[in-house]
Amino acid sequence: MYCNSGSLDENKDSIIKYINSIKQNSYRLSKLINNIVDTSKIEAGFFEMNLSNKNIVEVIEKIVMSVVDFTQSKGLNIIFDTDKEEKIIACDPENIERIILNLISNAIKFSNEGNEIFVDVKDKNEFVEISVKDNGIGIEEKNLDMIFDRFKQVDKSLSRKTEGAGVGLSLVKSIVELHGGTIYAESEFGKGSKFTVKIPSGKVLNQNISYSGNVRSENENVKVELSDIYS
Repeated sequence: MYCNSGSLDENKDSIIKYINSIKQNSYRLSKLINNIVDTSKIEAGFFEMNLSNKNIVEVIEKIVMSVVDFTQSKGLNIIFDTDKEEKIIACDPENIERIILNLISNAIKFSNEGNEIFVDVKDKNEFVEISVKDNGIGIEEKNLDMIFDRFKQVDKSLSRKTEGAGVGLSLVKSIVELHGGTIYAESEFGKGSKFTVKIPSGKVLNQNISYSGNVRSENENVKVELSDIYS
């Protein structure tokens, strides 16, 4: 309409606003579709894991660093800590990124300006413990049992501050289990939540070296995985 009327320039601000809205919702749709398709693949036994021996500490730290600017823009402080600088284990770096970004996204959703998010990596010899902790609003005890169920949302109200279809944590749990690990949540309502992932410390003999998960840029991955809260 603007093209036909020759009024593109005078409506530039409006056009930019709507294009950004389209882009943002495209990210959300992309995330939703990816999550549903991958959940279906896991249930059917067709989900491919590309395991290689990586320094899990470096992998997690890189993911955390990729969201620092975003968390700061939300008035939040994200802190990375580890008790060991190197721990080589078999993992799928692309799917580890999905796990951590999803947990960080969840922490951001339930945090208020001025809160902190802590991402810790601990070497427990037989397994690596990765935790994402926040001091936000927390989750009521009655909801803890259902947060890993597909299509379940703690906040179903029309006034909730973030988007989401309740697929993310269900997929995260499945991907953690495909790594041979476990995940659990702890929370005290009004004081914050903590999600803990435990992944075995084993290595693989045959690494999928030729595989590269960098189909999208790292920045693009962050925008898609945090699309429920990105603005």
